Amino acid sequence: MSGEDFIGAADRALDETYSAPMSLGEYVEMLFDHPERAAHASKYLLDAIEDAGTRTVIEEGEEKERYRFFDDPWNDGEHAILGNTAVLNNFVDDLRSIAAGRGKEEKIIWLDGPTATGKSELKRCLINGLREYSKTERGRRYTVEWNVAGAGESGGLTYGGQSVPDEDDWYESPVQSHPLTVFPDSVRRDIVTQLNERLDDHIPVRVEGDLDPFCREAYDHLEEQYRRNGETELFSAVTDPQHLRVKNFVVDIGQGIGVLHSEDDGQPKERLVGSWMAGMLRELDSRGRKNPQAFSYDGVLSQGNGLLTVVEDAAQHADLLQKLLNVPDEGRVKLDKGIGMDIDTQLVIISNPDLEAQLNQHADREGQDPLKALKRRLDKRRFGYLTNRSLEAELLRRELTNETSVWTAASWDQIEEWIREPLSISVRDSSGTVTERELAPHTIEAAALYSVVSRLDKSDVPGGLDLVDKALLFDRGYLQEGDERIEIEEFDFDDDAADGDHGIPVTYTRDTIADLLHVESDRFHEDLPVEGVIMPRDVLDAMADGLPDAPVFSNTEAAEFEERVVPVKNHIFTRQEEDVLDAMMRDKRVDEETVEEYVEHVYAWAEGEKIENERGELEEPDLLAMKVFEVEHLGRFTEDDYEGDKPHEQVRNFRTDKIITALNRHAWHHRDDEFRVSDVNPKEIPVIRTVLGSHDWEDVRRTFEDFDPRQWDNPPGGTETAALKESTIENLQDMYDYSEASAELTSRHVMSQVSYKWD
Repeated sequence: MSGEDFIGAADRALDETYSAPMSLGEYVEMLFDHPERAAHASKYLLDAIEDAGTRTVIEEGEEKERYRFFDDPWNDGEHAILGNTAVLNNFVDDLRSIAAGRGKEEKIIWLDGPTATGKSELKRCLINGLREYSKTERGRRYTVEWNVAGAGESGGLTYGGQSVPDEDDWYESPVQSHPLTVFPDSVRRDIVTQLNERLDDHIPVRVEGDLDPFCREAYDHLEEQYRRNGETELFSAVTDPQHLRVKNFVVDIGQGIGVLHSEDDGQPKERLVGSWMAGMLRELDSRGRKNPQAFSYDGVLSQGNGLLTVVEDAAQHADLLQKLLNVPDEGRVKLDKGIGMDIDTQLVIISNPDLEAQLNQHADREGQDPLKALKRRLDKRRFGYLTNRSLEAELLRRELTNETSVWTAASWDQIEEWIREPLSISVRDSSGTVTERELAPHTIEAAALYSVVSRLDKSDVPGGLDLVDKALLFDRGYLQEGDERIEIEEFDFDDDAADGDHGIPVTYTRDTIADLLHVESDRFHEDLPVEGVIMPRDVLDAMADGLPDAPVFSNTEAAEFEERVVPVKNHIFTRQEEDVLDAMMRDKRVDEETVEEYVEHVYAWAEGEKIENERGELEEPDLLAMKVFEVEHLGRFTEDDYEGDKPHEQVRNFRTDKIITALNRHAWHHRDDEFRVSDVNPKEIPVIRTVLGSHDWEDVRRTFEDFDPRQWDNPPGGTETAALKESTIENLQDMYDYSEASAELTSRHVMSQVSYKWD
């Protein structure tokens, strides 16, 4: 594209974002066609979230519907909130109740939780999402602007020390006043009633309150001038298009969104609504009273009027919280003793746990607690650390790279691939040389799993399981034990368990890995750059070793988390061992087409149905083909288990219990769709998984009789071990994206453990 093409694209983008200013009458006519555009603050925020749609996720082992709004889709997921779906859904439910006026109007939504849990990302996500929604046709947001030139002898409306020289200069409401607030109350009520009759939504539109003081000054000035001139149709004169226009605006910080940051200072009134400008007060004469044109309107509530007000790091602004008490239900604040301003904004405060400590400082005084009224108004939603291994792996990759896209896989196998993937990071050393460091396959997974395991409550882990098992259950919703798939519903985890309340934050893990990237390794190989590879055990050791000296952990936490690294190491070793076994036995696996054919024949055999062959003819299931598969590929049975090709009882039970039961489970999970055997992924049948690539060392021993794992590091040339190592290293690279160096290190690590028990 040329430079002119980009200019043209920018023109089109702005043209789609903004509409031409319109008269007040045209605005009302437009609302009758699009009543949702008149939405009050909480309803508009709810509409924006719901407009992005939902998707299904698995968290803590359960399927949940998640609002895509929180994936930050407009920025390719840059500020997506990973996990905490239940908290976000509760947040939306709160908005729904507030928007509908179902008893929560007086509530201030309080988002609480430890650092690095996604609270700040929620703020950014809200800003991004509301900005982009306001650019759409459905999400247009409107306010008013005034021009008083030509009305009487006045020099015109003034704001910011400037006068309006002619009718082409307009001044917008400094607090995004809703255009319908221009109408008298009785007329406005009739308009809103008609809008709600046309609105296809169970939550009605509400437009309450009055014009802001700045706009009221303009309105009153115009009304007075036209009244003196004998005008009989005063409202028409005041709101004539030469004086009043309705314009749409793009929602952003300062215009519909107010954000009070931790570093913002000033008097409470100044932080909340703004301040008087002494110089302007001297210049403006409002008949002996303060002129609201001399007010700055730069406080957080003024900026957020019409939509959203966020108090970030609320513990730094605890003195303001009590002054916000009446804002949600009364919808009004004061600029001064004699001048008030109506506010329509959704209040959200964000804090770390230290705010709760401040709020509870007088709790022992019970009925005499001066903060009791404030605490009653706060509707607390707690963010926790992620307790899903896959989400933590995704978050960790984001922290280490520029990756932002949200993982939305069609299958769990795809998620597993992403979790285990290696990562290459460019690092500049002290001499200015840029080198590539490789985080070997399973390294990100290991760090993520250890972080999650540190966050889980062990009090409700059933006997025979450990915290790694609980983490896997939370991640995918089931455990695999041989042929048996155990669903999470079979476990009774405590809903009140402290999962995610504490643990290793992602920032600690990120910093540990970042430090390792700059540590020179003492590994050496005469041909391969193994010194540039960071292995899973390197990260786990560094994380565990650094716990006692990290200021974010107490001594008790450090000792507890350090103990939890062992089962994580064992699990990751098992994953590495599976990779090596798969690579060694790659040529011995059965292709999926053969497996699918077997499953189809078993299903037809059990249902008494026929199978369509390649010629389109129906024929009986092939008993011989099923027998061959069960004897040769599954290795479950021998010739003695059949009478000719007909299976004995134990074979029939196997087909029914292990194959058909799994198919029925799949059919149940997909019961809204028409069930077809061909739609089933063979890997969803536990016993079939073994045929598609799960082998053990006995398989290796039988297949490669002269293989010796003790020779793996430097196998003698011409031996079966040397040939097997060469093919294994190649297969690890081809199948699982290992580099040659990481494949060498991983296979050596696995063989060092196998060699102990080989004989």
